[in-house]
Amino acid sequence: MGAAAAKISTRGVDVFYGPKQALFGVDLDIPRNQVTALIGPSGCGKSTFLRAINRMNDTIAGARVEGEILLDGENVYDPVLDVVELRARVGMVFQKPNPFPKSIFENVAYGPRIHGMARSRAELAEIVVRSLRRAGLFEEVKDRLDAPGTSLSGGQQQRLCIARAIATRPEVLLMDEPASALDPIATAVIEELIDELRANYTIVIVTHSMQQAARVSQRTAFFHLGRLIEDGPTAEIFSTPRRRQTEDYITGRSAAQRPGP
Repeated sequence: MGAAAAKISTRGVDVFYGPKQALFGVDLDIPRNQVTALIGPSGCGKSTFLRAINRMNDTIAGARVEGEILLDGENVYDPVLDVVELRARVGMVFQKPNPFPKSIFENVAYGPRIHGMARSRAELAEIVVRSLRRAGLFEEVKDRLDAPGTSLSGGQQQRLCIARAIATRPEVLLMDEPASALDPIATAVIEELIDELRANYTIVIVTHSMQQAARVSQRTAFFHLGRLIEDGPTAEIFSTPRRRQTEDYITGRSAAQRPGP
């Protein structure tokens, strides 16, 4: 797949935290309306790469990004680009559910309100209901929209955060281990939701679970020690990886540290 067919393309992306380099020359094309899973050992650069896409690394002192990250062909690090607008187009869901200390309604309404997406309370309510429906949560909370978002269960809180992320009508959803803090039943609900959402969004998910990557993604990228080792269709990465490092990691062999193809 070439850059022209991709929703997001990265070329030669290096990320530094002060003098420490966390990513080295990452070239990756992420197709639209598919789920791309980022896998690899802890500390290999997956989350750093994810945060670079919507410039969340900008909030870290000493962080620096070099290379190009293109969203629909536009460099997201162009100095004239509006970062607030970028983060409306590229939503983020974090590992631990983090609802605001507000009502369920206000959690979802927050983004549309600050971006001026609704001209009336009725329009805002329509956006909130639509977002909660898309996140598969509306039927569970429709009678208590004024209740605190923090009163929900862990799985419900994560779906609330997904509803909050999609309320600004983003084109891309970044998910950093969105189910790692959840029980198996809540995890299954989130995975089903991800599969439904890809019809409308380009999704990039960081996961430590090989089974989850295999279940939810169409493409997989394997990172190791800050480098992209291999990427391709998920079925191929898991059945016939081209690189020995990828095979060792997926199969859990102790030789996962061994360099070479």
